[in-house]
Amino acid sequence: MTREAPYLAVAGVLRARILAGEWEVGGRLPSRARFAEEFGVGRNVLQRAMDRLISEGLLEGRAGSGTYVRVPPERLRLIRSRHRERRGVCRPDPRERGRADAWDAHSQVRVPAPEAIAERLAVGPGELCVTTYYEFLAEGHPVQLSESWEPMAITGGTPIVLPEMGPLAGKGVVERMRSIGVVVETVAEVPRPARATPAQANLLGIGVGDLVLRIERTLYDTDGRPVETADMVIPDARREVVYEFGVDRP
Repeated sequence: MTREAPYLAVAGVLRARILAGEWEVGGRLPSRARFAEEFGVGRNVLQRAMDRLISEGLLEGRAGSGTYVRVPPERLRLIRSRHRERRGVCRPDPRERGRADAWDAHSQVRVPAPEAIAERLAVGPGELCVTTYYEFLAEGHPVQLSESWEPMAITGGTPIVLPEMGPLAGKGVVERMRSIGVVVETVAEVPRPARATPAQANLLGIGVGDLVLRIERTLYDTDGRPVETADMVIPDARREVVYEFGVDRP
């Protein structure tokens, strides 16, 4: 039988004591030297155990101060509401806090559509697209990532070919498409739980493998033609996503 690594055993005991409330949230833990003596292990073993609990989000180390029980980050609400957008409601919803107030974007043109993206856009694999990578920020902190694809057969040669440049930069897909005579009628979103990749974790400031919500969004015009598709990534620990729907009145 394989024997559990000493640092994992120490981490398990400390984890149980933390979750049992032996130290209050935000409270400082005893020194690592004291724990090493208590458990009868070397400081390297204790260090690895602490690092494990820090990576799990239970503890946080503060330089020159010690190790503390981590205060869970506030989980802010993000409301997905096409209903409000259609009604032209622009003022912030009081239930929603930490809304993205800025973004960084980078577009590439003439990018061949991968097979999965081509299927979502109802085009042939390799058809040329504009892809745009977004990092959305709230008060300077990253809260959402997005990768958008638009067929150049629709936007090529028009003033809106680059989503974040030109006369309608930053106005959104619906308004941009309307300016070239394409009317967006429906939006389909497929939310799926996923785990953060190393690249996503680095951009969002979370741990590799942390839970994220991946939303596959596709916009369709009045003929049912897909005009844009995007993958949005939202860190689950920081954002609570709520879908709001309008009710048809008789």
